[in-house]
Amino acid sequence: MQNPSCDIGLIGLAVMGQNLVLNINDHGYRVAVFNRTVSKVDEFIGHEAAGTQVVGAHSIEELAGLLKRPRRVMLMVKAGDTVDQMIDSLLPHLEKGDIIIDGGNSLFTDTNRRTKALVEKGILFIGTGVSGGEEGARFGPSIMPGGNADAWPHVKEIFQSIAAKVEDGSPCCEWVGENGAGHYVKMVHNGIEYGDMQLICEAYQLLKDGLGLSADELHEVFAEWNKGELDSFLIEITAEILAKRDDDGLPMLDKILDTAGQKGTGKWTGISALDLGTPVTLIGEAVFARCLSAMKDERVAASKILNGPAKPDVQDRKAFIEDVRRALYCSKMISYAQGYMLLREAAKDQGWNLNFGGIALMWRGGCIIRSRFLEKIKAAYDKNPKLTNLLVDEFFSNLLNDYQGSWRSAIIKAIQIGVPTPAFSTALSFYDGYRTGRLPANLLQAQRDYFGAHTYERVDKPRGEFFHTNWTGRGGRVSSSTYNA
Repeated sequence: MQNPSCDIGLIGLAVMGQNLVLNINDHGYRVAVFNRTVSKVDEFIGHEAAGTQVVGAHSIEELAGLLKRPRRVMLMVKAGDTVDQMIDSLLPHLEKGDIIIDGGNSLFTDTNRRTKALVEKGILFIGTGVSGGEEGARFGPSIMPGGNADAWPHVKEIFQSIAAKVEDGSPCCEWVGENGAGHYVKMVHNGIEYGDMQLICEAYQLLKDGLGLSADELHEVFAEWNKGELDSFLIEITAEILAKRDDDGLPMLDKILDTAGQKGTGKWTGISALDLGTPVTLIGEAVFARCLSAMKDERVAASKILNGPAKPDVQDRKAFIEDVRRALYCSKMISYAQGYMLLREAAKDQGWNLNFGGIALMWRGGCIIRSRFLEKIKAAYDKNPKLTNLLVDEFFSNLLNDYQGSWRSAIIKAIQIGVPTPAFSTALSFYDGYRTGRLPANLLQAQRDYFGAHTYERVDKPRGEFFHTNWTGRGGRVSSSTYNA
């Protein structure tokens, strides 16, 4: 009979799993570990975990026997079928009240399903986002747990102790909500991450092609930006990347092929936005920009056939750099506003009670999108928890009003020199659309009614009354009732 001396078990010893185990151990908790390739357990115990309290298990049955009750088992395995297979392998060795935690990047609908299915078996399920990469997992990630609320008191102490902390000591971890809420918030985090990275790439290319700045000069620009409003993890690492040299002394960045990969969470965010009818345009453009980058051979061939504009000289280099900085900051505001719009609609759709200020706090440290900027989001929701949109908060609206001239100038210059700025441009288009009281959708509705009798509402009648016009004199009085898009 094994001695159930371990506080938590973890399955999956890839880099994130290993680093989380070491983090948990550092905070005084005893961890039992298992991996499907069992040799990895012995390698981990003999090397990275040598001298720690971590205990290796060579079977799921052995792992379960090592755990105090209620057993807590965290899965750090590939999202999808692997999670379901691991849950099925665990169930015979668990008892009612035990807890399974999925710490991977699972699709929130899978977490909805697993939470409901497992509660019927007496097992409490948590689906949690974990952000921060290898370093975050090791020294303090952002943790976004959701699922079965009855499980939270049993894992709260461990999770909040290992999570990143902000300046006042608050942990970047709090209960998000029922079912798939935690994984949904992590998905939106990743979508915003796509947007942030694309915006930074566009700023980099604008400065590189527009001003001909060297890697060292670009390093200085981004390092300076990181001292002000744009202070963030991604700006910080961009400055460091620009300073890195290859073995031959040339900039490492110039040696890297310009085709971007992706793991799917940005795409999931875009699909969810479409499902909920929410215009999360910037994240969508960021995903498509990666898709376009992957068409490397086609782009190289097209570059020999398709011409761009003659590039005019930039007269005031310092002013242009500031225009690009402000364009980046304004576009970042739009991206986060859109992300929060999506969270709001998903909360309505799923019946979640999301704490929007609390989400900003969870993202304030540990995670990839951590930045000074998130303080402003938390402050906005602390001031008005029912805020309809971040853009109408006083801080955001004042800054957008002040900076929009620079934002527009940067995009105009990008057009003049032929540098693609899909994220900058869609952000400005959304801003202009959101602040416009009357859009041309009246013509769109007329077109739909003309060819499909889809009806329209009138400005001089109450909302919810629909009308149809016989536009040609040949149509009938019957209108379509199949859908109203």
